Amino acid sequence: MDIMDQIKQQIEGNPVLLFMKGNPNMPQCGFSSKAVQVLMACGERFAYVNILEHPEIRANLPKYANWPTFPQLWVNGELVGGSDILAEMHESGELQTLIKNAVPVTEE
Repeated sequence: MDIMDQIKQQIEGNPVLLFMKGNPNMPQCGFSSKAVQVLMACGERFAYVNILEHPEIRANLPKYANWPTFPQLWVNGELVGGSDILAEMHESGELQTLIKNAVPVTEE
């Protein structure tokens, strides 16, 4: 599978997806750590891709997204932004609403 197709499939297959350095339990940069903190504060599960383990994604995602930096949060197939944008959205309450509306409701 072409790397651009793989990126597209990951984005389309996960309602909330964070491309980050490291993983949520061990972020490998301050910006990824900040992004994980605000996402976890929203209280919903999210998928992630550790770009340090996938150099081909790290090299090509900026072209796909037209966004040069990491982390990148994608919600329902749309790029939301990086850690500064996420922090601002979290402070305003906008991020929580966006995440809650994106995550499918599961029956308990």
